[in-house]
Amino acid sequence: MNKKLFSDLQLFLNDNNVIVDTNISEKVFFTGLNSLLNASNTELTFFHNTKYLDLLSTTKAKACFIKNEFKNNLPKSCLPIIVENPYFVFALTTNYFYPKEISNKIISSNTIINNNVTLGKDIQINSNVTINENTMIADECIILQNSVIGPNVKIDTGTTIMSNCVITDSIIGKNCVIQNGAIIGGKGFGFTPDTKIEIRHIGGVIIGNNVDIGSNSTIDRGTLDSTFIGNNVRIDNLVQIAHNVIIGDNSIIAAQSGIAGSTKIGKNCIIGGQSGISGHLVIGNNVKIAGKSGVTKNIKDNSVVAGFPARDIKIWKKNIINQFKNIK
Repeated sequence: MNKKLFSDLQLFLNDNNVIVDTNISEKVFFTGLNSLLNASNTELTFFHNTKYLDLLSTTKAKACFIKNEFKNNLPKSCLPIIVENPYFVFALTTNYFYPKEISNKIISSNTIINNNVTLGKDIQINSNVTINENTMIADECIILQNSVIGPNVKIDTGTTIMSNCVITDSIIGKNCVIQNGAIIGGKGFGFTPDTKIEIRHIGGVIIGNNVDIGSNSTIDRGTLDSTFIGNNVRIDNLVQIAHNVIIGDNSIIAAQSGIAGSTKIGKNCIIGGQSGISGHLVIGNNVKIAGKSGVTKNIKDNSVVAGFPARDIKIWKKNIINQFKNIK
């Protein structure tokens, strides 16, 4: 059982600038995190959405991250831990209980590493990995089994490449996570429509720091310039990003979305699952695109759009309501 003292957790939260108000003794311990419904009397839980208000009074959790206004809804057996943003604190606490994997500093003997490869310190490389020429892997990186890295790849400090990935012609920043089966740097979908003459893609892929790329997602290298993914971007599973796409910092792309070539996505955007975005478009900063939308035109900063073709979400909702009225 993985016991964690509350005093240690509180120090961790303080180090992350979280203010905690509670009467819990420093000697109290927790064995993990769980939902309001399933938490045991040794576990922590959290409450952040009034949709789950009815579960508060019946939770068996030992303690709960909660706003002050809701603390009286908890049973007496569950101790309140008052915080300003319970969901944010919960996210931090998952990293306390289940910290990021650290390199074991072992390079398996069952690997193929080209002579023209530069390896940093404290790297972990698991079995059946192939690292091709002109590749540099910085300190404390982890590469899990069956992945192929290179040629022409640079991976910066602390990045993890999971199993069965293929990465070529790419620069990947610090503290990234590339999940199982991702393909980065493959050739783009380019040819002359009539004669099918292939357009050789000689650009690369540049990925910033602290980026997470989901399983079986694909990012194509650019035709001449590079496809670019900014810092702190989150890309879900099964996402296709075509050649020369640019994605701004802090943007989020949900599963099964596709972005066609040479489209520029701004900073702080959110793209819902199964969305499709046409090529050569400009999507502004802080844009939200609802799931299953089809984007065929440029979108201005701070817009919220939905539907096909994507339009202002208020107009889309009115159209849907009118359609149902007509059916009746």
